[in-house]
Amino acid sequence: MENRLDKIDTSTDLGSIRIADEVVAIISGLAAVEVEGVAAMSGGWGTGIAEMLGKKNLGKGIKVEVGEKEAVIDIFLLIQFGFPIPQVAQQVQEQVKSAVETMTGLNVTGINVHVVGVSMNKPGEDEELIEA
Repeated sequence: MENRLDKIDTSTDLGSIRIADEVVAIISGLAAVEVEGVAAMSGGWGTGIAEMLGKKNLGKGIKVEVGEKEAVIDIFLLIQFGFPIPQVAQQVQEQVKSAVETMTGLNVTGINVHVVGVSMNKPGEDEELIEA
């Protein structure tokens, strides 16, 4: 995995501030799961194995591309059955944009929401997923 700490680099009188892409991914993921109707993030089979081994990946299901002062974020998630997908996706976009811009100072120029499945269970139950 490439370390891209030099992407977000702000200089101050006291030194420089660097924010890793993974930090932007974690902020995005935490903001996304707060939206009602989001069942879970989808990170593929690799993150599922890591979580079984006890390594929780808070940025799973998030792909971040960071430039000098801007970011584009792709979010892969599962929607809770019964919620309107377009409204949930739009709320995710708004929540993630606000959280990332507030916490990092980056200008979020795009948030692409990829709905990859539907969760048939209520939050907290064992997951029964229907993935595309």
